[in-house]
Amino acid sequence: MPPSLRACGGRFDIDKKKERIESIEKIESMEGFWQDTTQAAKIQKEKSVLEEVIKTYTQLKDLLDEFEILSEYALSDQDEASLKEAIEIQGQFLKQYKAVEQKVLLSEETDPNNAIVNINAGAGGTESYDWASMLYRMLTRWAEARGFKVQVNDHQPGDGAGIKSVTMTIEGNYAYGLMKSETGVHRLVRISPFDSQARRHTSFASVYVSAEIDDDIEIEILDKDLKIDVFRAGGAGGQSVNTTDSAVRITHLPSGIVVNCQNERSQLQNKLFGMKILRSRLYDLELEKKRARDNEIEATKKEIGWGAQIRSYVLHPYKLVKDHRTGQESGNAEKVLDGDLNPFMDAYLRWSVGEGESAENS
Repeated sequence: MPPSLRACGGRFDIDKKKERIESIEKIESMEGFWQDTTQAAKIQKEKSVLEEVIKTYTQLKDLLDEFEILSEYALSDQDEASLKEAIEIQGQFLKQYKAVEQKVLLSEETDPNNAIVNINAGAGGTESYDWASMLYRMLTRWAEARGFKVQVNDHQPGDGAGIKSVTMTIEGNYAYGLMKSETGVHRLVRISPFDSQARRHTSFASVYVSAEIDDDIEIEILDKDLKIDVFRAGGAGGQSVNTTDSAVRITHLPSGIVVNCQNERSQLQNKLFGMKILRSRLYDLELEKKRARDNEIEATKKEIGWGAQIRSYVLHPYKLVKDHRTGQESGNAEKVLDGDLNPFMDAYLRWSVGEGESAENS
């Protein structure tokens, strides 16, 4: 049984978190609190994060207390039933203890924020478009399984199959902290369903994850640095086709960052969403520069091709998913592609703070 739970409570500052929740509840009861919906939503999110941490820790502490009592009965009275129950409680404890450790690792300022995810197909046409759509499905399934909300901001279909690119916002507590592990180039090896000769193909696609930034974090964006284009949003045909130029493309000239948004009904709404995504991307860019200056890992954009991949998904001649940074592997590739990413995300968090051993990029 891990001996460090009591210390873990100190690292969480449980009492301070409870005091903060009490303070928030007093703020909520103040007249006019709900009139400022934006500010109210921020405070509600903070409260939700604090409550989640306290709930996790409390459940874990209760399991530890129960284990200690059952263990004492089993040892003093040679009670086999108590021993069996204690072993079951130990299993539950270890599982939840790992979740608590993960919360401790999610300590960066923006870890609790929503995530903005951008997926781009690499070179290779239909093969890469299909692979990008598989990654989109994988990340969406993972998010939905955790109860997170997925909102697509922009979707560019591929020629004939799959997608060229997609941008989506994942809303939920610690969405960014968990999903930042997916930033990088993903490689797929399989027998192509598009090859009449059933040959093996290698495809690449990139994933870029940034934190949705609150308005109280100042990111200076000058009008002269922006190029804003409007165009007609695509649709499935019929009544769903947009007949006005409501889609927006924002280009930040100094950084070269381009953001598309076309899923809202009006040009103004698309521009507002686009600016929110741009602010998040620029904030993340500044963090990357700082990490580079501090000689830390710069896990962002590389060429979408050989030698740059962070993770490989091999479906032929054997089945294996391997993360080249952490060494984490799974022989059940289908399960991973269906959204079972928690082991890879947990391994990344531990690796990123030096707890895991890095693997050679192969």
